[in-house]
Amino acid sequence: MTTTEFDTAVDARVTAPNPAPPAPEPGPVDTDVLRTVLDGRSAALRERARREFPADLFGPIDHLSTAEQRDLTRARLRVLAEMGGHEAGFSSRYGGGDSPGAQVGQFEVLGFGDASLMIKSGVQWGLFGGAVQALGTERHHAELLPRLLRLELVGCFAMTETGHGSDVASLGTTATYDPAAQEFVVHTPDVSCRKDYIGGAAEDAEVAVVFAQLITGGTSHGVHAFVVPLRGEDGNDLPGVRRFDDGRKAGLNGVDNGRLEFDSVRVPRTALLDRYAHVAPDGTYSSPIASKNARFFTMLGALVKGRVSISGGAIGQTKVALEIALRYALRRKQFARPGTEKGERGEEVVLLDYLAHQRRLLIPLATTYALSFAQDELLGEMDELLRVQLAGGDPDPARQRAFEAHAAGMKVASTWHATRTIQTCREACGGNGYLADSRLPQLKADTDVFTTFEGDNTVLLQLVAKSQLTAYAQQFSDLDTLGMARFATRDFVTTLAGRSPARSLVADVVEAGRVPDDLHDRAWQLRMLADRERHVVESLAKRMRKARSRSEQDEFESVDGLQDHLLLAGRAHVDRVVAEAFAAAIARTEDPAVATLLGEVLDLHVLALLEAEKGWYLEHRRMTTLRAKAVTHAVNELCRRLRPRTGELLAGFGIPRHWLASSLVPGSTAPEESAGAPS
Repeated sequence: MTTTEFDTAVDARVTAPNPAPPAPEPGPVDTDVLRTVLDGRSAALRERARREFPADLFGPIDHLSTAEQRDLTRARLRVLAEMGGHEAGFSSRYGGGDSPGAQVGQFEVLGFGDASLMIKSGVQWGLFGGAVQALGTERHHAELLPRLLRLELVGCFAMTETGHGSDVASLGTTATYDPAAQEFVVHTPDVSCRKDYIGGAAEDAEVAVVFAQLITGGTSHGVHAFVVPLRGEDGNDLPGVRRFDDGRKAGLNGVDNGRLEFDSVRVPRTALLDRYAHVAPDGTYSSPIASKNARFFTMLGALVKGRVSISGGAIGQTKVALEIALRYALRRKQFARPGTEKGERGEEVVLLDYLAHQRRLLIPLATTYALSFAQDELLGEMDELLRVQLAGGDPDPARQRAFEAHAAGMKVASTWHATRTIQTCREACGGNGYLADSRLPQLKADTDVFTTFEGDNTVLLQLVAKSQLTAYAQQFSDLDTLGMARFATRDFVTTLAGRSPARSLVADVVEAGRVPDDLHDRAWQLRMLADRERHVVESLAKRMRKARSRSEQDEFESVDGLQDHLLLAGRAHVDRVVAEAFAAAIARTEDPAVATLLGEVLDLHVLALLEAEKGWYLEHRRMTTLRAKAVTHAVNELCRRLRPRTGELLAGFGIPRHWLASSLVPGSTAPEESAGAPS
């Protein structure tokens, strides 16, 4: 049989209207079980929040003035401090719970409510408190942690500068050691080096963790963190401290973002958070990490919890938007069914009965489920690593680096998904979705910045790709001569297969010895994603080696010319990781009905992804045109199958109805009923 004949035979099998026997309709699921499965490691904490969080903790606030929003957010933060849960991620020696995962789990629950409260709490206990915990030593922990956990000390996290965002290593603020006074002199050299967009800096913060270039004896030792008081006991700013208000923002106006400048502000030698570096009274610098570059990345790695938190918060806000839009689509009717006589009042069609509407909302719903399971897996990794840190140790460097790349990729995926999905939800609700009391405009405005804080997504995606290249290079360094030969053979087979129009067939023969005639075959789906990632990374490595071999090109030019490929590699990696996490979660699910329903949701997520990326698969001969059409057909069928299950899938989110606070959802709290400060 020729290649063309074989390809035609495969196409005949996979492009029939029903390429596999129709799956039986799954029975109804226990939505309590579904919710528990989706809640994952944080299930108990989330249930407690649903029971105990007061109703007025979550009401929308965008109808208030900036001053009113800030006042209300402060009041809500005090309620949260009294209720507890935020302390879970800190050492039990200082009132914590030795459970970083639980702390981030609570942060994610706050994503169901007002985002200003979520971010305000993240600044206080995630960034400020997290920096003290991760970068400080016993002295700092004993002095600061109990007070900041009780909200007796309000702080901020001063890293970003007006002219230095993602490029943290080049921050311009300096902390120069004066051995005569045994003090650091913190200084802002020029306007580009002022700390900017700092949550809490405009009004509330009494102290800041300031990241600055540490200079002693005329030598710069790179960026370090210092605890710098901002105001005295009288409440006034200390000499040399200048703060400015960033003013009204597109969203998150309950958070008092501001700028900080330091005019030769003196702090004691002990203000240095010295877990990874020490300055002796005479100015001698020492560190357990010899390399300046390694030391810098170790310090940043200790703060990765922020990215994990933002990823979870974005998913929470996305769930709220989807529930509002889908519940609206389940009741809003538009246009009479075909066949109705002109002028007659025929039965109108519910929005979610239209396939186009199903594709707009059910595909993002499936991806939100996928990201939720991937986030839970990320949370488990983070908890294990940070528990080592809480115990006074340092995680394995290789594992830490892999986790940092994983966290960066998830933050990118979750926040870009939130931005796209919330916009889609707004459009899907028409003019009603544009009204403030629908809550969708506030969700849109509040989450828009998520794509650029805690790291710009485009920069982070390149970090993910570079991590993949490092792992790829490690494969070669670990291979002996025989292993290299096997690797080369496999690469040759893959390349040869890629020249054939029957690539999907050859790939299956090479990798599994068979061709699935069912697009719902899980192994095939995951192989398609893994094969794309592997091919992109291998071709990127080859292009990078070739570019760097040209003597006339400097390193910047060689890397800059490959940025499109770097971003593709990052996306391909995250796509695979998310899908595999979802599949693993289904394998752990003991309830057959829930597992079956989740299996269809994963099918929709992966096949919609393959459909969206079919240009790549067709270009690289991984998919024939007929199979690409079959994928689209399968996506449509899955949308129709899951449409009656929409209510169950939304119940799996576990968002109390009154937390939705949308005029588009009957029974949810109206904005005016939740505008006041908590009692």
